[in-house]
Amino acid sequence: MSLLMWLTSACIFLFSQALVSWSIQELHVSQETIEKISAAGQLMNCSAPVDVLFLFDGSYSIGKGSFERSKYLAIKLCDALDINPGKVRVGAIQFSNTPHLEFPLDAYFTKQEIKDKLRKIVFKGGRTETGLALKYILRKGFSGGRNSSIPQILIILTDGRSQGNVAVPAKQLKERGIAVFAVGVSFPRWEELQALASEPAEWHILFAEDADDASNGLYTTLTESAICSAAFPGCGAESHSCERKTLERVKEFVGNYFCWKGSKSNNAVHTSLCPFYNWRNTFIKYPSRCYRTTCPDPCGSHPCQNGGTCIQQGLEGYHCVCPVGFGGDANCAPKLSLECSVDLLFLVDSSSSTTLEGFLRYKAFLKRFLQAVWSRESPGNVGVAQYSNDVKMAVGIGGHQDVLSLVKAVDSMQFSGGSTLTGKALRYVTQHGFKSGPVFADTPDDLPRVVVLLTDSNAHDSVAEAAKYSRGQDVFLIGIGSESLKAELDNITGNPKWTLIYSSPQDLFNKIPELQRKICSIDSQGCPSQSVDLVFALDSSASVGRNNFVQLKTFVSSLSLQFDINRDVTQVGLVVFGKRPHTTFGLDTHVTSSDLHEAISQAPFVGGSASVGSSLLHIYDDLMTVQKGARPGVKKIVVVVTSGAGVEDALVPAQQLRNNDVSLLVIGMEQVQVSSLLRIAGSHNNLLRIPSYEELKNNEELILERICDEAKKPANLCKPNPCMNDGVCVSGNGSYWCRCQGWVGPHCENRIQRGDTSQMHPAMVRAPQNRRGWRQLYRSRKHSKRQIPETH
Repeated sequence: MSLLMWLTSACIFLFSQALVSWSIQELHVSQETIEKISAAGQLMNCSAPVDVLFLFDGSYSIGKGSFERSKYLAIKLCDALDINPGKVRVGAIQFSNTPHLEFPLDAYFTKQEIKDKLRKIVFKGGRTETGLALKYILRKGFSGGRNSSIPQILIILTDGRSQGNVAVPAKQLKERGIAVFAVGVSFPRWEELQALASEPAEWHILFAEDADDASNGLYTTLTESAICSAAFPGCGAESHSCERKTLERVKEFVGNYFCWKGSKSNNAVHTSLCPFYNWRNTFIKYPSRCYRTTCPDPCGSHPCQNGGTCIQQGLEGYHCVCPVGFGGDANCAPKLSLECSVDLLFLVDSSSSTTLEGFLRYKAFLKRFLQAVWSRESPGNVGVAQYSNDVKMAVGIGGHQDVLSLVKAVDSMQFSGGSTLTGKALRYVTQHGFKSGPVFADTPDDLPRVVVLLTDSNAHDSVAEAAKYSRGQDVFLIGIGSESLKAELDNITGNPKWTLIYSSPQDLFNKIPELQRKICSIDSQGCPSQSVDLVFALDSSASVGRNNFVQLKTFVSSLSLQFDINRDVTQVGLVVFGKRPHTTFGLDTHVTSSDLHEAISQAPFVGGSASVGSSLLHIYDDLMTVQKGARPGVKKIVVVVTSGAGVEDALVPAQQLRNNDVSLLVIGMEQVQVSSLLRIAGSHNNLLRIPSYEELKNNEELILERICDEAKKPANLCKPNPCMNDGVCVSGNGSYWCRCQGWVGPHCENRIQRGDTSQMHPAMVRAPQNRRGWRQLYRSRKHSKRQIPETH
């Protein structure tokens, strides 16, 4: 039992030491003052003829960890000393059972040499014979020091738990004119440090665990005692209330219990009541005063505007921590601006599920956004609507241009409660929220139309169809909400790229710059003005490996976020290849970003050897055809990511793709042979070498730029040939038609039945000029695909 109690006490002691060492000395000042003390300490410098001797306690009671912290403080103190033969000289002694001179004062004369030597001092261990160390100094003096006209400073770093008398030799040292600083280490015994330190003791007792505070305290005392003027001009010492503690083991009486005692008789044992005691650790407090130097506060003039927080840096410097949107200069001027031309409508959830608190939070966010971003010079228009059961326009698009009137209008919005009819609200603002352009117009408005949805509740109606309708009317949707709404918001926006998730009210305000960037990137996302059929071919062979293949999938998924995924703008297909290619999904398989990203994550690792040529042939035959989703008149791009293995058979298939107006972008990974890949890519512009798979994400913008450059090039309506069954494509005046032999239909997809002469005329197909035209072509193609007979 006694062993168990001893172990428990030891654990409590160690645990207490770990947790409370920071509070052994506490200055009763604000955090701001502590920062000022630290800043002033870093500016202090002692440049005068002074001999400084460090006396390190290297006993077992202090331990190796605290000994290392003593060395760290000594090194930090040296940073503020002008060490050279004519100014400050430094020496060091370590003591435990006996004192040992580590190096005299005339051994090293540069700051770096002294610091290096201090770092190399090795912990000795032993008893705490502080008295013997002091007598050693009385007898030997400051070894290597100068004459008595040079001030002498003794800095004792100890826990104050000596095993002998220290008061007498300490008094004799002080009588010789030596300034003695007692620096407490670990859990020091402050009474002994009081006896060691020069008078007044409050000026000469420090604590090693807080190096910045100890440094300031030491040089404050040196400045006040005129040993050296260490403080920066204009700074001054101030007295602060402080409290010092020490951890002692206290013996406590538990009670009297029966015990057995022997007797002179062999057969007799006596019982009696014996006292039992317990040991516990307790803190003993010592109220005191601490003198520290602080400097004039550059933040006193409140230089930070717009609610910014001023933080002092050094003596005269400061920096402002600015609210989101106010960082245009060092003093928190507004920094954001909406330099893009858009019609911007905020749609705010005012339903019961969002709650009054959530509604007020969104109002505050709106006001902060408008104050940070909007101005009379902003080229677009802004409006605000709120919804629950119905929609109410608080600010019509373009109704107010100045920020003050916009903020007042937002302030006047009242919480309404009711159901969360998000779908109904999206339809309403799509039809009535934007003043320019007629409802259901096929041509886009002069300015892009953007709806920013702020909601804290799942919709109570069919929001997916309504969102699809809004996007179909060329309204861009951006969703803002909490993590629990991410799936629904992704579905509403159609792309996770346009969803903003916040974790706390403050985090919501932090999203203002990101929202501003998203709004202004509407017109620069991917290649929005050009429709593109984009196929990724990923090397999934053993030369890539499973882990790197996962990074390839992540790269494709991230890059796809830059595109507007639907049948009108961007279609994406994915092929993975080893020795044989495998179509993960075709161009017309996935028409939403969320479905696309899920499918990319499911792409299989193939392994084995690689054949780039087989994959390119497969893409040409199996993906770049009308019946497999390719759109005539739309630019087609293949992005091949390869380890460089198995490229020998790719030259002819690559040329076949280029001959059929399919652009080829080749990305070589790691140490690939650039010359062999260049022949496949066809030009330097279409070849990129990425040094590692981790670097793919850092080259995303460059790869996107290359894709968009290709997407902007004109597309040939008849390449690849959209006509099936050996039909001949004939183009002219923005349209094409298929000359069929034995087959009929827009793409020669239906065999002529014997005796049927009613379908001999060729069909004319005009390349769609807008998004709705592509939908109609897609529907007709789907219908015709059902009529195509199987051929073997």
